[in-house]
Amino acid sequence: MPFTTKADFEARCAERLASINAVFDMPVRTDYDLNPGWPVPAAANVRQAAVLVALIDRGDDYNVLLTLRPDTMSNHAGQIAFPGGRIEPGETALTAALREANEEVGVIPQTVRLLGQGDTYLSGSGYAIAPFVGVLPPDFVPQPHAGEVADVFETPLSFLMDAANHERHEREFRGALRAYYAMPHNGRYIWGVTAGMLKSLYDRLYGSIDT
Repeated sequence: MPFTTKADFEARCAERLASINAVFDMPVRTDYDLNPGWPVPAAANVRQAAVLVALIDRGDDYNVLLTLRPDTMSNHAGQIAFPGGRIEPGETALTAALREANEEVGVIPQTVRLLGQGDTYLSGSGYAIAPFVGVLPPDFVPQPHAGEVADVFETPLSFLMDAANHERHEREFRGALRAYYAMPHNGRYIWGVTAGMLKSLYDRLYGSIDT
């Protein structure tokens, strides 16, 4: 069942997402779900991160705010991502997600209406990522950090929360085929960890509540 209305989406978030808290949950979904033969990093080598799945009210739909990382970055260059990053010592996951969103695109933390915390996602690069879903003010204007963000764009939530748009792709990586989710839209190739986290959110909200 795909996205229907904003009210239904918010009701599902209230029912099926975790409440906002300071606890960093262990990963539930991973890049390895589609690649079970790949070696999973040892727990001691997993780094913690958090992202903000930022929604902007666009009338009948929400749009999801996404960023394009510069080609010059040492990690994940040229990839599409949610605002977010590493959890620094002394921070909660939520504090880190809001801080990074402020640094990367100018989100004012106090203006975010939080809807809940999604399932922690383990990336192939060894990051356990806690996603927080929140609504930004409708007049939000991004202020991208030149060193961390090459572009900012929006993708309709109704498109991303429709299983018909969750494509399974493959590409060669380190001499073997790696499978991953992709959600191409309007010339943007949303794939990998970002698409995997969106698929996880869809499964949590529109699939079995125990997914």
